[in-house]
Amino acid sequence: MTDPKTDLLQARPHFERLQVKLADRTAVCGVVGLGYVGLPLVGTLHDAGYRVLGFDVDSDKIEHLEAGSAYLGHVGEELPRQLARSSSFESTTNFTRLAECDAILVCVPTPVDSQREPDLSYVEATARSIGEALQPGQLIVLESTTYPTTTRDVFLPAILSTSTGSPRLGNDLFVAFSPEREDPGRSTHRTKAIPKLVGGLDEPSTRLATALFAPAFDHVVPVQSAEIAESAKILENVFRAVNIAMVNEMKMLFDRMDIDIWEVIQAASTKPFGFMPFHPGPGLGGHCIPVDPFYLAWKARECGLPTRFIELAGEINHAMPEYVVGRCLSVLNEHSKSVSESHILIIGMAYKANIDDIRETPSVEIALRLKELGASVDYHDPHVPEVSDLRKHPGFRMLSVDLSKQLLASTDLIIIATDHDALDWDLIGASAGLIVDTRNAMARVRGPVAAVVCKA
Repeated sequence: MTDPKTDLLQARPHFERLQVKLADRTAVCGVVGLGYVGLPLVGTLHDAGYRVLGFDVDSDKIEHLEAGSAYLGHVGEELPRQLARSSSFESTTNFTRLAECDAILVCVPTPVDSQREPDLSYVEATARSIGEALQPGQLIVLESTTYPTTTRDVFLPAILSTSTGSPRLGNDLFVAFSPEREDPGRSTHRTKAIPKLVGGLDEPSTRLATALFAPAFDHVVPVQSAEIAESAKILENVFRAVNIAMVNEMKMLFDRMDIDIWEVIQAASTKPFGFMPFHPGPGLGGHCIPVDPFYLAWKARECGLPTRFIELAGEINHAMPEYVVGRCLSVLNEHSKSVSESHILIIGMAYKANIDDIRETPSVEIALRLKELGASVDYHDPHVPEVSDLRKHPGFRMLSVDLSKQLLASTDLIIIATDHDALDWDLIGASAGLIVDTRNAMARVRGPVAAVVCKA
C-alpha cells in the first residue's frame, strides 16, 4: 500500500529537484537586502556551503562588498573580506539575476509611515521584482518583521501579480516566513546559534525552507504555518516593548518621588524567579521594537479588536525623547540657564551601546527638538561619525565632534543617550558641569564626579 503523501510529493518534480539541491548544497541562495539582517545571513549561508548572490538597491554596499571593506561596524571587517575572496559569493544591484536563484530570502525594511501605520512598500516592491524573474520551483522566504498574514495576503499576491503563467503554490512555487532574530552588538549570540523559526504557506514550503536552513543553523524550528512564525516574531518584540514601556513609566513616577529607578531594578533583580529586568532609556531605537507594537495594533484594528494595552506601550516609548527634553529644560532652569542660549552635547547617536546603528534612534528626535527650542546642539559618538539622509528626516545632518576636557567644561548641558564602552566615562564625569543621564552611565565612573548629575 502506497503512502498518499509520498505519491503527492512524487507528483511534484520541482519539489524533489529543489530538495536534492538543498541536500547536496548545489542550490543558489539569493539574499535581498544586505543590511543588518541580510549581511549576517549571507555569511551564515555561505559558511554552510551554499553559493550566495546578494542583492541591494544601494550600490555603495555592493562596492564595499566587492572591495572587501566593512560598512556595518558591529558585523566587523572579517566577513566582507571573506566574501570578497570567495568564488561562492557575488553581490549585485541587478534584480533580473533573481532568476539564477533556487531560494530567495527577503530582508528588506518594514517601517511605519508618518501616521504610524505599516509601510510594506519595500516588501511589495521586492515581491514584484521576484515575480518578474520567477522560475519554476523557486523557494521564496520572507524574513522582514511584519504583522501576521503578510506573507499570505500581501507578499505572495505581489509575487504573482508580475509573474508569467499561473504558478501554483506547493507545486511550482514555494513560500515561507522565517523571522530574523538579529540583535546588533550582542556578541553572545551568533546568527548560526539563534534558533531559526520556519513556517510555510503550505507543507511543502515548510519542508523546503527547513531543509534550506538546516545546514546553516544549529537549530531549525518548523511551525505549523507562516502565520505562527509571523506571530511568534511580533510577540517576541512586543513583549520587550511593553516591558520597556512599563519601566519607562515607572521611571517617570519614581523621578517625581525622588526614587532611583536603577537601584529599584537592581534590588528587584535579586529575586531568582518571576522577575526579568528591563531598563529605561531615552526612547526605543532599531528596526523592530519601536515599530512592531504599531504593526500589531494596526492589524488588530483591522480585525475589529483594538489592542489598547499594546498601543499604550508604543505611545509611552514614543514619547520618551520629549520626556528627556523636558528633563533637560528643568535642569537648565534650575541652574538659571535658558535653553535658547545653551550649548548642549549629546553623548551617543546610535540607538544602543557599542554599535553604529542609528535606525529610529531617539537621539535624533532629542536633537531636533532642542534645536527647535533654540539650543546649539552637537553630539559625540565614537561609532557614528556622521548622521545624514535619514528616512524620516532626509535633510538632517550632523557630524560627531571630538570629545575633550575643554569641550565638556564649556558645554552648558550634556545628555547621555548611549552608554558605549569606548567612551571615557571618567573624563566625562570629572569634566562636565551638568549631565542628564538616561542610561545610568555615571555609575561607571571610577573617580570623583564633578558634574551635577540628573538621571532621566
